[in-house]
Amino acid sequence: MEKLWSPWRSQYIDSFNEQMRPSGCVFCDSAKQDVEDDSTLLINKGKYTFTLLNLYPYNNGHLMVVPFRHLSDFVKLSSEENLEMMERVQVALKALTKAYHPAGFNVGLNLGKVSGAGIEEHIHFHVVPRWDGDTNFMPVLGDVKVISQDLLETKKKLLDIYQSLGL
Repeated sequence: MEKLWSPWRSQYIDSFNEQMRPSGCVFCDSAKQDVEDDSTLLINKGKYTFTLLNLYPYNNGHLMVVPFRHLSDFVKLSSEENLEMMERVQVALKALTKAYHPAGFNVGLNLGKVSGAGIEEHIHFHVVPRWDGDTNFMPVLGDVKVISQDLLETKKKLLDIYQSLGL
């Protein structure tokens, strides 16, 4: 059997180790970064929310829409935050459709650790493009997910599309 090298996987596994976790909130830290900085995964900033690529994506183009305000309770979003989150989810769908032509999407949020939230203290929507046949034996048997494009290449492609949408 040939070996498949996926160094990002060890970073993901280590992220569950309390001693390896960065202090503070990864989303609050991301919100302070500049979209134009090539070392960040930020795609767009609005007044109440921001959009970024997932560092540990389920599929190529996996975006997250996050409120600037550090909240774990979805019902505590203001009307303005809620509206902008939904608008930015729609923009993410448009941009990903234009960039990658997926066959469908998974859109949602996990509230609380038991629901699968990896970062339960700061709510965020996931927007995951899906294609026919994008689930195969690799995650099941090999515990490996194959992502076909580098995250920074994905960022550049999506930044261009967000700018063409006037954002």
